[in-house]
Amino acid sequence: MIDISESVMQFLLAFVVVGPLLGAAAALLPAPPGLKGKSPEQAVLRHGVTVTGAVLIAAIVLALGFDHDQPSKMQASTDISWIPALDVRIHLGIDGISLPLLVLTALLTFLCALYSYFKMPAGPTPKAFVALLLVLESGTLATFAVLDLLLFFLAFEMVLIPMYFLIARWGGEGRSQAAWRFILYTLLGSVVMLLGLLLIGINADTFDMVALATDNGRSLTTSVQVIAVLAIGIGLAVKTPMWPLHSWLPDAHTAAPTVGSVLLAGVLLKMGTYGFVRILLPVAPDGFRTFAPYLAAFAVVGIIYGSLACLALAKQGAKGDLKRLIAYSSVGHMGFVLLGIATMTPTGVNGALFANIAHGLITGLLFFLVGALKDRTGTTDLDTLAEETGAALYGKAPRLGGLLAFGAVASLGLPGLAGFWGEMLALFGAFEPAADLSRPAFLTFMAIGAFGTLLTAAYMLIVVRRVCMGAVPQEAPRLTDVRRYEFAAWSPLVVLTVVAGLWPRALLGLTDPAVQQLLAGGTR
Repeated sequence: MIDISESVMQFLLAFVVVGPLLGAAAALLPAPPGLKGKSPEQAVLRHGVTVTGAVLIAAIVLALGFDHDQPSKMQASTDISWIPALDVRIHLGIDGISLPLLVLTALLTFLCALYSYFKMPAGPTPKAFVALLLVLESGTLATFAVLDLLLFFLAFEMVLIPMYFLIARWGGEGRSQAAWRFILYTLLGSVVMLLGLLLIGINADTFDMVALATDNGRSLTTSVQVIAVLAIGIGLAVKTPMWPLHSWLPDAHTAAPTVGSVLLAGVLLKMGTYGFVRILLPVAPDGFRTFAPYLAAFAVVGIIYGSLACLALAKQGAKGDLKRLIAYSSVGHMGFVLLGIATMTPTGVNGALFANIAHGLITGLLFFLVGALKDRTGTTDLDTLAEETGAALYGKAPRLGGLLAFGAVASLGLPGLAGFWGEMLALFGAFEPAADLSRPAFLTFMAIGAFGTLLTAAYMLIVVRRVCMGAVPQEAPRLTDVRRYEFAAWSPLVVLTVVAGLWPRALLGLTDPAVQQLLAGGTR
């Protein structure tokens, strides 16, 4: 790519993590420095676009300066002692596993800030909205960049408060109950996770994730690993979300504002699966191996459950909510991610990481589109929406209808689009799991997961038929088609979905060497 010195790479990574936090503090000033607008509200929204844009540029430069010949090596590393008594260090770094998630987070947050500049959700002052959005971005980026277990936990928890307020203050009907359920579920899971992280750090005498991954569980007894995997896994499973710990998700998505749903699905869910790959697989492999079949079983139940719930919502006369349907689809899609991780094979884990990125792009686009439909029709109820559009969105707003159909077929895993590769690789991984896992059991999981792909195709095609297809009544008013700012916010997601589908090597070339080394015994 481009030759950038290590010190500049270190600065860029530090800026990506800390920059949004500084921007959040600046957003709360009487007037954001250096920016003007027709009103203070417009000025602070412009500030949000500027800060998230600067972070995105830094993330792209970081990706361009990344040594793609050594994606398994930790790069742009910073390692500074922070709390010597506990041996807690400010340790940052990126490899082929974390870099794609870092860039995805920066991209989605910028697109959300851009969308909000033109379509600010109804609620309190934009100052608080922008500040919370930037704090959320900082916490998410830090989760993917830190290499210390306690810092990981702090970053993991940092996102809860801003997301809670985004749902509770700028959400729709039922927002208060949904916000409380979101934070209670995730906080309870996180308390258990902290105990597991402390158990590992105390027994291994270090919280450094690189050192722990290199040790590959040799300094931890099998019983310690089993307890740690159970405790940490519960906290990560809540955030993922894994069935049956998913029940907070549909309410949170349904009540959240559009940008809240985009970030919740596109970024926050990835923090849980990333923790499985970055912490549990390399640090406690024996403990993870004990639970891998159970994780796979819960994953495929989630795939079928999510798909059946979506089918029930998509059925005519079921009073299904389109936003809720997409939320339930995430339970199924993240089931494929968990299935790939549970195989403990390079093929399965690479599939899980690919599916993570694909889900962020596709589901982010779908939530943007559903938000636009609600703005135009005032509802996300499928029956009402079909009546409002005359079941002919293609005729009333052809670009909007085309994008919705594109998002639907990408979500169902059409070959040539990003959604295909992650799910297929996860199923291939289940076909030949790690040597000490039961192959008959994983073959059964593979068959169930493959059946889930058929159910996904069924409910997505029903949605397209009900909302998009049909004759347009002559007296029916036309809907506003895609606006310029919507095109600007959505087109990167469309392009990347196509590029990742046609050229999967661009992503797999980054993740595969890092995954191979991680499964073999750590990272340098």
